[in-house]
Amino acid sequence: MTAFQRARSEEQREVRRRAILDTTATMLDTMPVSEISLNELSRRTGLAKSNVLRYFESREAILLELFGQACKQWLAELAERLRADIDPSDPVATRGDRLAGTLARSLSGHRVLCDLLAAQAAVLEHNVSPEAAARHKRAAHADLTALAELIRLHVPELGDDGAWKASATTVLFTGALWPHTQPAPSMLAAYASDPALAAMRMDFCPTLEDALATQFAGLLARTRQA
Repeated sequence: MTAFQRARSEEQREVRRRAILDTTATMLDTMPVSEISLNELSRRTGLAKSNVLRYFESREAILLELFGQACKQWLAELAERLRADIDPSDPVATRGDRLAGTLARSLSGHRVLCDLLAAQAAVLEHNVSPEAAARHKRAAHADLTALAELIRLHVPELGDDGAWKASATTVLFTGALWPHTQPAPSMLAAYASDPALAAMRMDFCPTLEDALATQFAGLLARTRQA
């Protein structure tokens, strides 16, 4: 099927749609969200930009769908890691710290998800229709709920409200911290030239782990006082 032929059947349309998603996912493996363009995507898929837009209303709509897929893949992996890392017989403080560590290590292995989380509010949720925005938010709410359920399973002392807050905090901290731990070459050069500046450089995994452990300890303390 050549690039100028219109997909006639539902099967052909799904093949084109899948090709667009798979090509974008491959691009995200080697470049940040900010460098993904419809022009380059069009070139790599062999589809005119207008044809790409037949299947997705915008670049952001493509990235939002990949974001949802990346979240579900991470959650499936996280469930296994939490079962392996957290002993239910441990004291609650120990389980809270281990939860923070497992979350941070798991997220650090999902660079594309972290990059998409960092761009979610400022980039991905713009230039999409109300219908696409609603689909995204429903899916995001379901993912947050699934994460909260995993958290409550291993630290039930948090309760429903505390587990939900821990889930939301994990997402917010990750999105906020990620760009600060991915310095540009000019910043790396500045850190290398001045040891005093190097102290300002943050590493993603340990910084996120510390932030989450502190947050979970605070949520547990507030839950006990309630």
